[in-house]
Amino acid sequence: MDEKEQLVYYKQTGDLHVLGKLYTPYMSLLYGVCFKYFQEQTASQDAVMQIFEQLVHKLRIHEVDNFKSWLYVFARNYCLMELRKQKGKMHVDIEENMPESEQKLVTEEETKWTEADFDKVHDCLASLSPEQAVCVRLFYLDQKCYKDIAEETGYDLNKVKSYIQNGKRNLKICMESGKNGK
Repeated sequence: MDEKEQLVYYKQTGDLHVLGKLYTPYMSLLYGVCFKYFQEQTASQDAVMQIFEQLVHKLRIHEVDNFKSWLYVFARNYCLMELRKQKGKMHVDIEENMPESEQKLVTEEETKWTEADFDKVHDCLASLSPEQAVCVRLFYLDQKCYKDIAEETGYDLNKVKSYIQNGKRNLKICMESGKNGK
């Protein structure tokens, strides 16, 4: 299938595997766009993931003729909106204000994310129960509070907390199983 057919198929089915195939070739382009605005590696990598998460919903409702140009504009707008949200917020470099002993721990644990890591996160999210996946996405990716998630999903507040806690644990187990197997 060409890109246009994949877009139509994704819009009809919501098949995340198809969306992943569409998105993967453009990840480095999007990273470059995000880096141009954020001037920071981690923020740019995070933005690439956030953009993918937003595409899951946006591509089901928008009519897209040229995916590459639409995606570029979408990424640019995403970055501008994030910068606008951050305007006026004070940023403190954690590493500069952290004791030296703790700095070593942080730098030892830091690793560079690859496309395989993003694929693994995507696969692990897909392996969660639908309730856990929805609640984890809304809480961690959309940064919504328990109450908002409960209202949006119709789940009981205690169930939302449970889905997030169990989903986070299951996601961690899934991610670690891939790292140990490498």
